Amino acid sequence: MSEGTREMEGERTPPAAADPSCPGCRGGEPLLLPCGHRLCAPCLTLCQSELGERACTVCYGRDVLDSVVKGLLDSLFRGQPRRDAPPGGEACSCSLHGEKLTLYCMEDEEPVCSLCKAAEHQEHECCSSEEAVQDCKRELRTTLKILEEKLEALNVAKQTCDETAEHIKTQSLQTERLAKEEFEKLHQFLRDEEEALVASLKEEEEEKTQKIREKIEKMAGEIASLSDTIKMVEEQLEAEDISLLQNFKTTVQRAQSTPREPDKAVGALIDVAKHLGCLRHRVWEKMQGITQYTPVVLDPNTADVCLVLSDDLTTVLYTDEELRLPDNPERFSYYECVLGSEGLGAGRHAWEVEVGDSSEWALGVAKETVPRKEWFPMSPETGLWSIGLYAGEYRARAPVSSPIAVKKKPHRVRVQLDWDRGRLTFSDPSDNALLYKYQHRFTERVFPYFSNTSKRNPLRILPGKVSVAAE
Repeated sequence: MSEGTREMEGERTPPAAADPSCPGCRGGEPLLLPCGHRLCAPCLTLCQSELGERACTVCYGRDVLDSVVKGLLDSLFRGQPRRDAPPGGEACSCSLHGEKLTLYCMEDEEPVCSLCKAAEHQEHECCSSEEAVQDCKRELRTTLKILEEKLEALNVAKQTCDETAEHIKTQSLQTERLAKEEFEKLHQFLRDEEEALVASLKEEEEEKTQKIREKIEKMAGEIASLSDTIKMVEEQLEAEDISLLQNFKTTVQRAQSTPREPDKAVGALIDVAKHLGCLRHRVWEKMQGITQYTPVVLDPNTADVCLVLSDDLTTVLYTDEELRLPDNPERFSYYECVLGSEGLGAGRHAWEVEVGDSSEWALGVAKETVPRKEWFPMSPETGLWSIGLYAGEYRARAPVSSPIAVKKKPHRVRVQLDWDRGRLTFSDPSDNALLYKYQHRFTERVFPYFSNTSKRNPLRILPGKVSVAAE
């Protein structure tokens, strides 16, 4: 620095002379810095730690001074227990500047004071704290509503799961009971067959034993008579000559009248082959008389809650009282219908349904993807091919509901599906009269479809004919 400059500065009142206290902490015993300002030893140490060099809080501005003050406060309260936050749990002043938090930085999403806004948040968009509070509350209310809706959905889902678990237990017990009843019928049938076979065997045993005993008794008599004859002949051989000659004719006649040799006992043994040959097959053939084959079995997990299925899953009846069933994804909730348990693919399939006097019914096939929980137009476009009786009129859903000309009321309906040729026909089996025919190129499995809203007349799937051919 030149001497002239020093002289000009010497003409001013030095800052140290204006205020001998430390500008950082207003404490005493400040040190004179080269710039002419004073700073106490603790503030000087803090400035050096902030800037890495000897510096003055006055020369380097408010930022260094704030850092010094912050450092002093930290050193002052280090090791002392913190006081509880004021009611409301929020700090009301800026921790850096001590000013009130009157603004809200929308970019950093934090409350700031006016000094923060003028410094590090200068380029950020800010709004008043009051406005930010209203926006935050509005957003929190929206979030709260979403969370409450999620909670309600979870509670409903949990309740559904609880009901499903209970229904699974009920289903298991009921299925076990019905299965045991069916097996008991089979066991009883087998026991009856076993008893019948054993009885037949015993009867044959007694019959053939009686015959062999009668033959044994006859042969025993003949043996005794023959023994007597032999003894007589032997006695004549020892007799005197005149006696021999006198009795010779009688002796010869008696010897010649002996019984002929007995016939061999043909068929005297038990006919084992008759009792054991193809036993299982013969019992199975008889079993067909007590069993029925149904080409379609209803799936109770798809049935609407207003439909009652029979234990053998072949009949469906409507009821006004809704059954307590879980709302599983497979179950229909809008239409009173139920599907078959097995999907139908390539090949030919047929089944007959007794509709009887049901006042409103529908039969057909449906895609597996057909809607279950909501209304949908019942047509081939949505994956449903059916005919039925609606309000006293026979109609088909192709592609919109259209009437069917029926000569006489069918009590049975035969459904025939030729999947490969894309043909679905409905006919009256009593006279083979065609009721309706669909033509469609099927590309996925379809399931037999049934609907009934009659409380008195169920729909019943009729058993099919089973034939066994041995080659």
